[in-house]
Amino acid sequence: MDILVFEIGLAITLIAIVGFLSNKLNFSVIPFYILIGMAVGPHAPSIGIIDLRFIESSTFINFMGRLGVLFLLFYLGLEFSVTRLIKSGKSVFIGGSFYVLINFSSGLLLGWMMDLPFKEIMVVCGIMTSSSTAIVAKVLIDLKRTANPETEVIMGMIMFDDLFIAIHISILSGLLLSGSKSIWGVLATSLMALFFILAILIVGKRVIKAIDKLLDIPSAELFLLVVIGVLFVVAGFSETLHVAEAIGALLVGLVMAESAHAKKIEHNILPFRDFFGAIFFFNFGLTIDPLSLRGGVAMAVIAAILTVIGNIAAGMFSGRLSKISNQASANVGFTLSARGEFSIIMANMGKAGGLMPVLQSFVVIYVLILAIVAPLLTKESKRIYNFCNYIYGKTAGRKRKSKP
Repeated sequence: MDILVFEIGLAITLIAIVGFLSNKLNFSVIPFYILIGMAVGPHAPSIGIIDLRFIESSTFINFMGRLGVLFLLFYLGLEFSVTRLIKSGKSVFIGGSFYVLINFSSGLLLGWMMDLPFKEIMVVCGIMTSSSTAIVAKVLIDLKRTANPETEVIMGMIMFDDLFIAIHISILSGLLLSGSKSIWGVLATSLMALFFILAILIVGKRVIKAIDKLLDIPSAELFLLVVIGVLFVVAGFSETLHVAEAIGALLVGLVMAESAHAKKIEHNILPFRDFFGAIFFFNFGLTIDPLSLRGGVAMAVIAAILTVIGNIAAGMFSGRLSKISNQASANVGFTLSARGEFSIIMANMGKAGGLMPVLQSFVVIYVLILAIVAPLLTKESKRIYNFCNYIYGKTAGRKRKSKP
């Protein structure tokens, strides 16, 4: 028997079972995928041929998870467009700056409260500033909000945040792993990343007619091969310029959204998005050992509260700039509260740099809380907003009555 194929089949079966359960409960499927991943993995038992540790297949599952991020962000880009992004440029820059500032400040505050050393504080700031592009994309798609007015604000802020994280990771790499790094080298890397993002958006918009000709292929097989080939090449190349491959995938989607073949691309990519996206969240759960989560609970809970409050404030501020409704602005804050892949990357850098072990427990609990809470808050954002309005109205009414 091929153990690798069997384990992959077992993983997919587990994902399908919790998928059915989430549908029955009418609940966001993301927490279910993460929790079933946590329930199995290296710490799980092995019963005969059923090995829930997934030792043989872990590398392959991890790779499929990476593909899940690419397809999620690519599809989200297809639902969006370069034109919509450019129109919201000013508000995205100012709103994104405020978002980064308020979340980075929350990290500084938490580090001060916990009396952490400087290097640990810098890692915590990065962890608390980096929103999860994969979870955000999945939530927007599942809730059918890709056409909502706030989505362009969310995606613009995600891209701005990713540029900041590229800079921060570059600085952390020098600070933790090499001991020192020239500020000019960091600046050059950051400018190169920014140039790459702008070049894809500007050049892509100008060559859209050429792209349409390239994709004018009768064969469905060749059409799909060309689209996925372009997606992987651009996403892979973006990593060499310190731009996350997920953002490279988003950029390709934004450009192809302007194509006459956009609907055909969406139709062909949809099964890949759903399949590999589910595996990404399952794989994320696999990396978490519930038995090792000690010492970081209080710190993670405080950080999660600070993040949600800060993101709501950033969402309301950005929404005002973009002239969208207060409820849509609240959606921005709730959606961006999710934390995931980049937070884990920075925690692993801290581990490689010999920083305090509590960071590992902290990041796992923090990410898990927000990976579950953020999709729930986003789904119920209308009820939360109406409830807050109701409470505010009653409070304001009492104050008016109490005045002579």
